[in-house]
Amino acid sequence: MDYPGNLFVVAAPSGAGKSSLVKALLELDSHVHLSISHTTRSPRGQEKHGRDYYFASQPEFDAMIEGNAFVEWAHVHGNRYGTS
Repeated sequence: MDYPGNLFVVAAPSGAGKSSLVKALLELDSHVHLSISHTTRSPRGQEKHGRDYYFASQPEFDAMIEGNAFVEWAHVHGNRYGTS
């Protein structure tokens, strides 16, 4: 398959300003789109399913792993996060 466009990853330690940078990029360029991660953790505050994260149960996440649905996934602070 041919996927047009470029992929770039914003990675840094917690609190380094990733969210601020991504927010600025999204406002600056309409061609930039955010990948929404999947997680097994519970929503925090005003987070919404499908906007901030795709919230999944452990069994749902396990099934996605088994089905090779993720480009990458990891355990972080007792929860799992994945990019599909």
